[in-house]
Amino acid sequence: MSMNEMESKIRELRQLQALIEEAQTEAETIKDAIKAEMGDAEELRAGEYKVTWKAVTASRLDTAALKKALPDVAARFMKATTSRRFCVA
Repeated sequence: MSMNEMESKIRELRQLQALIEEAQTEAETIKDAIKAEMGDAEELRAGEYKVTWKAVTASRLDTAALKKALPDVAARFMKATTSRRFCVA
């Protein structure tokens, strides 16, 4: 791929990413309006649509507290991972 083609692809990618971000912002605004209308209700029906907004409880390991309280145990269970981050500047 030539530099001109690469530049064109990157430009197209950035434009699409901007459109996605704009659409996500708009979707969040609509979700917030629906949530405001629901108030404390967990379910809403509108025509063929059913919307639920329920509390979910999850348990997660507090790794910072574990490292502070039992650093030797935390170190034994640490696992390093490697990934590649794609970024266009």
